[in-house]
Order: sequence, then structure tokens, then C-alpha cells
Amino acid sequence: MVIKMKDNLYNRIADFHKPKETKVKNAVVAFISGGVVGLLGEGIIEVLCGIVHMSRADAQVFMSVILIFIASLATALGFFDKLVSKFRCGLLIPITGFAHSMTSAALDYRKEGPIYGIGSNIFKLAGSVILYGVVAAWFFGMIRYFIGGGL
Repeated sequence: MVIKMKDNLYNRIADFHKPKETKVKNAVVAFISGGVVGLLGEGIIEVLCGIVHMSRADAQVFMSVILIFIASLATALGFFDKLVSKFRCGLLIPITGFAHSMTSAALDYRKEGPIYGIGSNIFKLAGSVILYGVVAAWFFGMIRYFIGGGL
């Protein structure tokens, strides 16, 4: 009985001091920052198409590589986490978040060596994304095939 009262008192004190979530503000900030990432990607495509005279398909591939490089470099230099704390999921959901998860895992375990450190830990965060992405793609591909979408 005494322990339960102490737990209730603790929970009330913790809830009182817990920072209040501003879900609407976080959603708006994530929407805008994700849009800025998309705008940056589209700008890279337009530059590659207009100035470098690449085809749009090739420019899209290079844009992905450039955004992955920028996110990985920002992670390695240590300021990607600071940007995420300000701009929320808008930076984590696009391909930049995937690059950040792999780069941060590689940096965290680099002292353990290239095999046991980087090699065995680089997919810790990204592995579940890859796994469920592949499973979902197969599942929806089968649905499309069976409803007449063909190959």
C-alpha cells in the first residue's frame, strides 16, 4: 500500500515537471522542414538538368546521392542531431534520415574495428527499415499482381 502511494506521488510529480508536447507545432515544423528538403532535392535536380544537361532520371539518382552525402557529412561533423532537435521528423523521414541512421551507427562503433564495430552495427537502426520496406514492397506487389496490375 505504501509503495503504491509512493508510485502515485512519483507519477504526479513526474507528470507535473514533464515538458508539455506541442503536437500541432511539431507537425507543422516537420511538414515545412520536410518540404524544404524536398525543395532542395528538386532544386538539385533542376540544376543537374539545366546546367549539367543530365536526363531527369539520371539527375534524380544523383540528387539522392547528394542528399545522402550531405546528411552523412552533417552527421559526421556533429550538427545533424542539433538540426533534428529543431526541425523534428522533417529531416528524419526522407532519405536524409536513413543516411543519418547508418552514419551515426558507423561512427558510434568505429572504435571496435571495421568488422566487429562498423560492419556488424551499421544496420542496427536502418536494418528494420530495410526489412519492413522489402516485406511491404513484396506484399503490395502481390496485391497489385493479383488484382490485375501485372508485372
